[in-house]
Amino acid sequence: MAKAWQHPFLNVFRHFKVGEWKRSTKEGDVTPVTDKTLKCTVYRIRGSVSAGNYIQLPQTATQSLGLTGRYLYVLFRPLPSKHFVIHLDVATEDSQVIRVSFSSLFREFKSTATWLQFPFICEAGTSRKDLAGVAPSGARWTCLQLDLQDILLVYLNRRYGHLKSVRLCASLLVKSLYTSDLCFDPAVTVAEARRAKLPVTPVPREMAFPVPKGDSWHEHYVHIRFPSVGSRASSEPAQKSRSPPEAVFRGHVRELVPPPVAFSNPFPDGVSPAVRMFGPTASRQARPVPRPLPEVSLFREHSEVPSMNGPRDRSQEPSARAEVTDKHTAGNGVHTAVPESAMVPVALEDVAPRQPPGRKQSRPEMTLGETVFEQRSFLPDPILKLKGVIGFGGHSTKWALWTKDGAAVVYPCHAVIVVLHVDTREQRFFLGHTDKVSALALDGSGSLLASAQARPPSMLRLWDFQTGGCLSLFRSPVHALCSLSFSSNGVLLCGVGKDPHGRTVVLAWGTEQVGRGGEAVLLAKTHTGVDIQAFKVAFFDETRMASCGQGGVRLWRLRGGELRSCPVDLGEHRVLELTDLAFGQAQDSHTLYVCGRSGHILEIDHRRRAVRRARRLLPTQTPGGHSSQKQPFGTGPGISISSLSVSQTTCAVGSDDGYVRLWPLDFSSVLLEAEHEGPVSWVCVSPDGLRVLSATLSGHLGFLDVPSREYNTLARSHTAPVLALATECSRGQLATVSQDHTVRVWDLATLQQLYDLRSPEETPRAIAFHPTQPVLFCGFASGAVCSFSLENAGVLVRHRRHQGAVTGLAASPDGSFLFSSCSRGTLAQYHCSTTRCHVLRVTANVVCRDARPTPNALVVSGDSRLLAFVGPSEYVVTIVSTASLEELLRVDVSALELAGSRLDSAVAICFGPVPPGHLLVSTSSHTVVVLDAASGRVVRELSGVHSVACPSLALSRDARFLLTATDRVIRVWDYPAKASPGCQVYIGHSEPVRAVAFAPGQRQLLSVADAIFLWDVLGAPGGSPSGSAGDSPGAPPTCEASPGARQPEDTEAGTGGLPRQQVPVPSQASPLQLGARAGPLKGADGAFSTSDEEGPSQESHSPEGLHQASSLPMLVKEASGAGDGARGAPGGPWGFSMRPHPCGWATARSTTKAQAHPPARPDCYRHFTARYKASSLVKSASVPSARVERLLLKAVVGYNGNGRANVVWKPDTGFFAYTCGCLVVVEDLHSGAQRHWLGHPEEISTLALSHDAQILASASGCSSTASCCQIRIWDVPGGSCRHLLSYHDTAVQALAFSPDDALLVTLGDYGDCTLALWSVATCELLSSARLPEPAHGVAFNPRDARELACVGQGAVTSWLLQQRGAEVTLQVHREPIPEEVGAGELTSLCYGAAPLLYCGSNTGRVCVWDTRAGRCFLAWEADDGEIGVLLCSGARLVSGSNTRRLRLWAVGAVPELRRKGARARSSSVFMEHELTLDGAIVSAVFHDSMDMGVVGTTAGTLWYVSWADGTSTRLISGHRSKVNEVVFSPSASHWATCSDDGSVRVWSLASMELLIQFQVLNQSCLCLAWSPPSCGRPEEQQVAAGYSDGTLRVFSVSQIAMELKMRPHRAALTAIAFSADGQTILSGDKDGLVAVSRPRTGMTFHVLSDHRGAPISAIQSTDKECGDLGAEGADLWLAASSDQRISIWASDWPRGHCELLDWLSSPSPTLTEFPGRPPPCLAAFCPWDGALLACAGLGMHPEVVFYSLHRKQVVERIPLPFFAVSLSLSPGAHLMAVGFAERMLRLVDCESGAVQDFAGHDDLVQLCRFAPSARLLFSVAHSEILVWEVSGHRATEESLGSGSWPAWRRS
Repeated sequence: MAKAWQHPFLNVFRHFKVGEWKRSTKEGDVTPVTDKTLKCTVYRIRGSVSAGNYIQLPQTATQSLGLTGRYLYVLFRPLPSKHFVIHLDVATEDSQVIRVSFSSLFREFKSTATWLQFPFICEAGTSRKDLAGVAPSGARWTCLQLDLQDILLVYLNRRYGHLKSVRLCASLLVKSLYTSDLCFDPAVTVAEARRAKLPVTPVPREMAFPVPKGDSWHEHYVHIRFPSVGSRASSEPAQKSRSPPEAVFRGHVRELVPPPVAFSNPFPDGVSPAVRMFGPTASRQARPVPRPLPEVSLFREHSEVPSMNGPRDRSQEPSARAEVTDKHTAGNGVHTAVPESAMVPVALEDVAPRQPPGRKQSRPEMTLGETVFEQRSFLPDPILKLKGVIGFGGHSTKWALWTKDGAAVVYPCHAVIVVLHVDTREQRFFLGHTDKVSALALDGSGSLLASAQARPPSMLRLWDFQTGGCLSLFRSPVHALCSLSFSSNGVLLCGVGKDPHGRTVVLAWGTEQVGRGGEAVLLAKTHTGVDIQAFKVAFFDETRMASCGQGGVRLWRLRGGELRSCPVDLGEHRVLELTDLAFGQAQDSHTLYVCGRSGHILEIDHRRRAVRRARRLLPTQTPGGHSSQKQPFGTGPGISISSLSVSQTTCAVGSDDGYVRLWPLDFSSVLLEAEHEGPVSWVCVSPDGLRVLSATLSGHLGFLDVPSREYNTLARSHTAPVLALATECSRGQLATVSQDHTVRVWDLATLQQLYDLRSPEETPRAIAFHPTQPVLFCGFASGAVCSFSLENAGVLVRHRRHQGAVTGLAASPDGSFLFSSCSRGTLAQYHCSTTRCHVLRVTANVVCRDARPTPNALVVSGDSRLLAFVGPSEYVVTIVSTASLEELLRVDVSALELAGSRLDSAVAICFGPVPPGHLLVSTSSHTVVVLDAASGRVVRELSGVHSVACPSLALSRDARFLLTATDRVIRVWDYPAKASPGCQVYIGHSEPVRAVAFAPGQRQLLSVADAIFLWDVLGAPGGSPSGSAGDSPGAPPTCEASPGARQPEDTEAGTGGLPRQQVPVPSQASPLQLGARAGPLKGADGAFSTSDEEGPSQESHSPEGLHQASSLPMLVKEASGAGDGARGAPGGPWGFSMRPHPCGWATARSTTKAQAHPPARPDCYRHFTARYKASSLVKSASVPSARVERLLLKAVVGYNGNGRANVVWKPDTGFFAYTCGCLVVVEDLHSGAQRHWLGHPEEISTLALSHDAQILASASGCSSTASCCQIRIWDVPGGSCRHLLSYHDTAVQALAFSPDDALLVTLGDYGDCTLALWSVATCELLSSARLPEPAHGVAFNPRDARELACVGQGAVTSWLLQQRGAEVTLQVHREPIPEEVGAGELTSLCYGAAPLLYCGSNTGRVCVWDTRAGRCFLAWEADDGEIGVLLCSGARLVSGSNTRRLRLWAVGAVPELRRKGARARSSSVFMEHELTLDGAIVSAVFHDSMDMGVVGTTAGTLWYVSWADGTSTRLISGHRSKVNEVVFSPSASHWATCSDDGSVRVWSLASMELLIQFQVLNQSCLCLAWSPPSCGRPEEQQVAAGYSDGTLRVFSVSQIAMELKMRPHRAALTAIAFSADGQTILSGDKDGLVAVSRPRTGMTFHVLSDHRGAPISAIQSTDKECGDLGAEGADLWLAASSDQRISIWASDWPRGHCELLDWLSSPSPTLTEFPGRPPPCLAAFCPWDGALLACAGLGMHPEVVFYSLHRKQVVERIPLPFFAVSLSLSPGAHLMAVGFAERMLRLVDCESGAVQDFAGHDDLVQLCRFAPSARLLFSVAHSEILVWEVSGHRATEESLGSGSWPAWRRS
């Protein structure tokens, strides 16, 4: 509603009252005059200087117009023989201000990141060379229509926000300005449009120019639209239109806004964007018709489609530009183009020509000369995201900075600036520089980052450090910048550089306005003759600076716009070579520290400009080597210091001997030192002074942690360009070789270096991993080939069979052979199946001589049969057998270049996937040729791939993406696109890219050049590419019907609604295998049915002759256009009818198991994926009879937001059920009472309720105890399980009952891909089918129980069930999604009014299908994200998506739209209501009226939604993530939980309802404690919570506010407890430190390090007097750590007394059950005996021991079946609860020793806690909380029953 007042248009002059000059301003000669042509008052702006005569809106630069209209209409006339300027300040969505200027003064187009300058060309019969200049004498009134959205989108890839200000400068006449979201046609009036029924928007009356009667508008006025919607890219200028209106509207095309184009060069070569204006002598042309933006000009490409005039040779193809032709586009009013040389490379760019989604081209709109091609979309955009960078430095290794909080490090890696979080090792990037970064600076607040790049002229960028956006880009006045320094407040930036003559220049910029849309202002510039090695601005005064260099220190000052300096008298030290300086950090300090190569450190008083003290650091050598003590005085060779950094108490220095040393400020002795591999070039102390960052010349970056005295490596780097790479699949490793003579092996997961192999004498050139063994092969420039073992880091074997440098190295995928080639033409074959490879053959003169080393010199096919290489000459590609090296094929690529003057040569080669077996060859003519590896014929050709030859290319395993690299550019190509493959360009390297490759998982790719870049592939390779043709790789095959079967008839074009791309061609393979049967076979292992009812289980038997899916071909109709015909007839729209095959079902199951590679998980949230669990299900437990159970499950707190469609509700009967873990929870919505249905061993994925609400079906995944999924059929009235079904292998995605409740359909997940149909009455399997790809949902037609549909990737599949007696037949019909729908994957479905089927997609679109005609006739954009839930009833449709939005749509007009067919439009569908919930929508069920319903989200919440009230009410609340602690209030009225999701929640113990929630973002809450009644004031209830960042927060429950935040730990808190009086908090962290703090003051007054090295697992405090234990104090507390150590302490905190009372320890158990994590050490004081301690995990055996503090020994032992992971002692009866990783809870009577085991958890029981009343027990498994009621107070052995273990074992 914010911009409703601006609709439909806004008169800017009237709104801002121009003329009163209160909200606008004028300067110079601005006069209102009456214009004779317009017959109204206009404003004349004239003057010799345009900048001094103007109108500006608004009045000041700090104000904003706030106009959001897309179009700005400027009604003006240039004054004859004068120039004019129009400035627009436009704000983007991210608040970046861009200036857009139009002027006749401009000669060419210019652009920066914040300024666009467009020349306005007025033409009146002048020559071409005089286009730019003054306006002609006959200049006419002009309507300049500026599309602000497209201007920012096309030229800067920015999103338009609003118009901020306008300045109209001399010389011109202006009537007014207008803004609107409508595209007006100024030549058409409202009356003309109505009379002629023209499909245009006529201009409003007040915007219209008067036209004399009988004349044409175009004869008197000019209309310019910029950017044009049909711009020509030819060298001839497009002329302005002046045709009569009747010539305008023939073939009018509706304008569509294209998606954003992320490329900085959107125009062809040699032409600049300009606004052209023509005088009255220009010839009349047809007026342009609004058409889509000329996106084709974004891309240079040779078409592969023959021209309309016949074949053409390559010389005839246009190479400079693409052209848009149309019979109505002659006379386009705006010409826009940009020279290619003006391109500014920016990372993450896209140059693919794109088309608006959902738009179908009805005619050839884009041409290349006469060659027509079809524009294709290439999504997602961008398809790559930079994940990680391996490298440091580039131009220098001098710059590395700490962030303000000391949590991250900022450093350059060539052209990329990296921010590395030192704890998590996460990286984020600042991308934009096109050359190596030479200097960095960060302001004192940590909000502004400055960077300079090395290549002259040096460019500077100012960044918003928090968001990563570039605020300003400008060119420095110097040749190259080498140093930058910010003032503390960030308003001043100083830089030092060299001018072209080599003189030193010092500059100062003002940056105060940068963050507010302004630019950096050059305040001062001065030349100096002194050498400057370091320059810094003083932190206490932004006008004072200091510099040092060879022989001098100078103090600088900025005053009056000038930089002035004075030298410091160094006396005898004036000859020193000084390298770095730093100001003292103390506020009262006036000391400047300066260091030098001689080892001197000078302390200078900068106020007195005198040396206060001089020291020289000398190394002290001992006979044994280096000593840690350094002598700071004396003579002799000193330590060459390269850098220093000062904190308030210490000084860190880095020296050329490779040491970083930390000194006190008096330099009395070395505090710490760390030795590096090379000379240290940079040191920087963190803001808190606890970490010292260091960098070396060898590319090493790390920091020294002062408290722990440990050194941490952050980054390692090659110091020279990387030449080649290789990846290893099983271990996820990357190997690289470089010109720095090193071979390095990296971990792809952590990006850390694993191995560093150095070869000082020779350069490695090629690299390869052994596919199956931990062996690495490397080829060197000397001709040697070495084999390295990665297990012992040694050389296995070294071969010298080559005389020249090794140019290629490749291993066969099966690990049998290794091949190498050299520059002398030799090819060697090695046998490498054993650890030590040996030479088999050496063949001379085979490979091309003098070839450059490249990763694509030798390539082996995927099946290890073929080896390809370039040779014996550069014009030939040869393919040989890998086993014998026998030549199989030789292809002369020079014959492919028909029109060139020189022969075409091969540069690089690459094999594609084995089927179909293609070989890709990159040639010197910038072409990639695809050859058939068997015949050598040319399959296809990609021309113009790069401007130079491509030395490296790679094809993904599924042939979806092609990577090419040349110079500094990486391109990703849509390889399946035949005619015009789209591509996206990514630029970030500062040097030519040497190699590209896909990572082993195909979801990432690598590029190497100056550094190593790891990219995430957002469109992960997997299925068939979206929009690919049927014969493209990955497309599902179709099948031919038998000769006797009728083929489906195609309908005429147009009757199917959305036009079809091509006629389907049947092929041989069948994508579906159908199984039809009446019941399971006797003894078959594929399907079974059991009953859980009382009495013996009866196995179901079926008659003989039951049938299985036939292996005969089946026709699956891929596209249909049939009308409303009868279903079921052979040859009809349902395709070929499948008869059952007389074969057993077990065969079908064996076929299922034979699939070795199940499909990858679909990339959509709608598909269910079970949460990963490391726990295993216990196979046996001590279970008592029902009548003597001591624990009764009372309540379940939480809802499983990971399930899908796991909520059912029947409003008529009130039945309401949902899932939590492996439980079905049936709840009464009125009383809140719960019933719990147990039986599933694993997490329940989905539910389904029969229409009569008598039967509930639930499904869970396979487990360690069951190889198949469980489907349980529950009797709703009785609450018992009637049957147990099992068929699917991995998980069940969806369940659905037929309308008559006679059938149940079950749908397997992506790992199963099967559909099964069951009889509800008998629970027998009737039929099954295997799906060609994963399906996401299934539904029965509510009006026909024989019909059901499922949706998945690329198609809607319909099934028709036919049954004749015991014989069942399934007919299938598969309808692909039309491209016009713009959805690659359908994720949800529901039936509407007959015959409508609504489907939701992963792109947020809802498409509507006519199930009778089998066509999609309507689609609309329903959401921004994936739609996972669709429900329809009557005229209403509910959609839910992963954007957290729930929307209600009115779809009553859709049945009428079905009759319109292709003319249907989605404008009749509108949204009635919208709600935003707390997570992605995963489940929903609504009343038939759709007025109310229940909705479940991934946040673990169930909401009651009322559309009538527009409200959402929380029904069920739960944690989204793992629950880490449960605590209780002393009054036992409330309880609280904390979780990994960062929340602390307070609940009512009586109602189990959520009352309060405290949320901390981006942190995990790991421990929790509730304060005891303190100081007699029980109303002051507090909760203390510990977080993963080391912070401790205290929340007030009564005031619902955070009272205190402190950080007593640097590591994550793992345990916390209050003292007995509540005045002290004890907290333990993962490093083993225990801190003692006072919540009143927030001070930590004591830290205990006795448990250092192991995480604290438990802290408990009690108020026992310790006198009888031999100690003083009223607080007895314990701390337990994970290394099986327990300490018991006696404390008197008010007096600060703390005494160690006892210490328990035990060797850690070594268990196979805990391969990655030992069991925790648990300890607790006994409530019934304060001197007794219960401990678990304290020994080698699973047991609980009771330790007496009086007797100092173990007095009792209770054996356990497994190691405990949680423990709780009841404060009432002598009961103990123990939780196990085997998902079992055990209750132990500590008096009788009797035990009971309880199931119901779907993961390890990480918590169990007795309530203070002892009547309730809480147990937690991941995020589910189970509340048990403890029956009775005193337990007897008879009531508990005997367990399987003896009660006690006496010590």
